[in-house]
Amino acid sequence: MTSKIKVDNINKVSDDSNIINKCGTTITLGASGDSINLAAGASQSGFGREGSVDWQTGSIKTATFTATSGEGYFCNTNAGSFTLNLPAGSAGAIVAVADYTRTFQNNFLTVAPNGSEKIGGIAATANLDVEGQSATFVYVDANEGWINVQETQVSVTGLAPYICASVTGACNTLATSGDYKIATFVNPGSLVVGSAGSAAPCTGSGSNTFDYMVVGGGGAGGSSGAGGGGAGGYRESPGTTNGSYTVSPLAAAPAVALTLTPATSYPITVGAGGAVTANPPSQGAQGGQGDSSVFSTITSAGGGGGGGRAPAIGPITNGGPGGAGGGGSWDIPGTGSSSLGGTGNTPPVSPAQGRNGGTGRHNGPTHATPGGGGGALTEGSSESDGTGPAGYGTGNGGNGTSSSINGTPTARAGGGGGCTGYGGCGGTGGGGNKKVAGTVNTGGGGGGGANSPGACAAGGGGSGIVIIRYKFQN
Repeated sequence: MTSKIKVDNINKVSDDSNIINKCGTTITLGASGDSINLAAGASQSGFGREGSVDWQTGSIKTATFTATSGEGYFCNTNAGSFTLNLPAGSAGAIVAVADYTRTFQNNFLTVAPNGSEKIGGIAATANLDVEGQSATFVYVDANEGWINVQETQVSVTGLAPYICASVTGACNTLATSGDYKIATFVNPGSLVVGSAGSAAPCTGSGSNTFDYMVVGGGGAGGSSGAGGGGAGGYRESPGTTNGSYTVSPLAAAPAVALTLTPATSYPITVGAGGAVTANPPSQGAQGGQGDSSVFSTITSAGGGGGGGRAPAIGPITNGGPGGAGGGGSWDIPGTGSSSLGGTGNTPPVSPAQGRNGGTGRHNGPTHATPGGGGGALTEGSSESDGTGPAGYGTGNGGNGTSSSINGTPTARAGGGGGCTGYGGCGGTGGGGNKKVAGTVNTGGGGGGGANSPGACAAGGGGSGIVIIRYKFQN
């Protein structure tokens, strides 16, 4: 015969307080304020759950796995996407998941139901693809299957010691260079600042600042015996807060790195290159000015268009003003007059964003030189006498400048070469030779058009670029 102990109440010996009490159909364990613990290794059943899970903090998931009801999982997709397989559904089953490294936006987590079961009424997998996303699934019934009862889409983190940001816009990129991120904008977009880092000396120099290089769109060359287009304006911070890299000579005081506001999206404008202007028979057409590039408080003006001259002997135009000035056109033979180059650094900033275009000249029946477009560092060529074939001058574009802000030394913002049908080289940094367009995303000026009536086509300006550098780790 099995032994039995029959009691309705059990009290403690020490103070006679009640431990177990049965009253009718209710059994009460412990008193108010007491804790009821299971011994190590023991399990319970029949008590049910109240919408919570036991988070598996000792086992971070990095590859496909099958979940167990009642458990929550931290999933690390930094190395690649994988799948969480839900268990067979039973009413009240619960599974939760969270983005461990806040990388679901790059490598998503797939949540797959068991067999033909459903998620939210649809028999198909679901993807979690939002940064910092977490979700809790409860199995209700065969009709709806697993229902997501709680979801977040932004992780709450402590104060970041370094900057966290992202980029938007077609073909714009965010690359890593050591402890720094390089945001490169070749088209319009936005720099989205999630959090700003702590200022030095708390976590290291440069953790809360953004270095920049902003280049406007280059100007187009003028039409017919014409001056080269001026380079887009070039502006750069000194580069002393975000790693050791070589900056241009223009990256000097009073230019400074920028401190931006967290949880703010900063629109980026990348200036288009100036368009070639059609050349009517009765007038010399000046090339189109490039568009400005903009990042926060930094604006780099588009380059000025090159001056034009009508085919044969006709009216002329000066080079246009801009970030760098456009070159003047070939002038009327025998007059000794000059077609002026455009003024660079227009509107004025410090340090200067560009130089003047070269003056166009024609000092004799066969001696002609259209001016080269100004570059970021030097003015466009402005010769007083021709040195090329039949006395024609070259009218070279002014040189641009080089920076390693993205880790690779690259020259940008060269002026376009002037053109009489001979010579006319673009300046270093994307400036176009005669009749050649400036290089895209350098802000190079376009080359001037030829003087022959049938070969007047000029080169358009090269588009600008914006590059931003910041510290994201130590």
